[in-house]
Amino acid sequence: MPSSVTLLRLLVKFACGALVVAGAPTRVAGEVPAELRPWLESPQDWKRDTDGPIVSLGEEGTFDDTHIFAPMVAHDQGGYRLWYCGSSGRVANRVFDLGLATSSDGRSFEKHEENPVYRFGDNKHSILTPTLLKSGDGSVLRENGKLRMWFSATWFAGGSGRHTLHEATSTDGIHWSQPSRPLMENAYAPSVLKTVDGYRMWFVDVSADPWVIRHASSKDGRSWKAAAAPCLVLDQTWESKRLFYPTVLRLDDVYCMWYGSYGTERQNTTALGFAVSRDGLHWEKHAHNPVFRPKPERPWESHYVTSQSIMRLPDGSLRMWYASRKEPPFVNKYLAINTAVWRRAPR
Repeated sequence: MPSSVTLLRLLVKFACGALVVAGAPTRVAGEVPAELRPWLESPQDWKRDTDGPIVSLGEEGTFDDTHIFAPMVAHDQGGYRLWYCGSSGRVANRVFDLGLATSSDGRSFEKHEENPVYRFGDNKHSILTPTLLKSGDGSVLRENGKLRMWFSATWFAGGSGRHTLHEATSTDGIHWSQPSRPLMENAYAPSVLKTVDGYRMWFVDVSADPWVIRHASSKDGRSWKAAAAPCLVLDQTWESKRLFYPTVLRLDDVYCMWYGSYGTERQNTTALGFAVSRDGLHWEKHAHNPVFRPKPERPWESHYVTSQSIMRLPDGSLRMWYASRKEPPFVNKYLAINTAVWRRAPR
């Protein structure tokens, strides 16, 4: 008798128009749309080009002295700005606030002297997995001169596991509006693009295990309608337990998604997979997934590499900023923020 998880995967594949027979590939190579093939034909060669973390835990007694993750990066006002979630305290009682670090080159960052620059405000709820409104290439998109940020919030010590989606705006990236009312339930790790048809969001549905990635649309970025079927589920052999942290760009008229999962290659690790789509709803995963793995020889990122932000640079390369963990015990939910670059081969 198939498990409930197996049945869910089959139903989702059927709903997305790509029913899978056990042991068979999702599609034969000839059926992959031509415009997607260049993204799927070769591995992604991401290069780490720093000798250590670019943002580390704060000194003892600061807001980010124990946990740090979820970089949100923008090239704005002449430099790179990296907002991140930081927390102190034990894992069960952690409350994340938003910190800021700045850089001229995207690789060497200094923390802002006024950190943290944003709090939920009730001393209970965390600011989690923030994302800015962006254009397809990952560049920041201001509206009426303001940055628009969406984030997930939860009260870890409350024990309910309830996550809500909120919005805030800022003109300078330091002073932000109060969190909006909850815009969605059970939404984590949003990624938002503005298109000619409105706003599109990919997010993690945390209402039940296994977590899946869904799509939602909106005319104003406030009232969201989620699609009935997930657009990405666990269905590759390297993936385990849950999917999380989608980052979506639109490059060369193709939607590109980097996403995280627990890995099966090595215990207690996460890695990043990649998928492409013509419409943002029906996705083709890369046969060489995962495309980015932890590095055992780099102790600060030996086990987890996820909660990433990605943008295309002026030279055409893609740069990623991501959070990492060291080996267990996981006293620090995440330990450091790092960067890597990928230069695609000419088409």
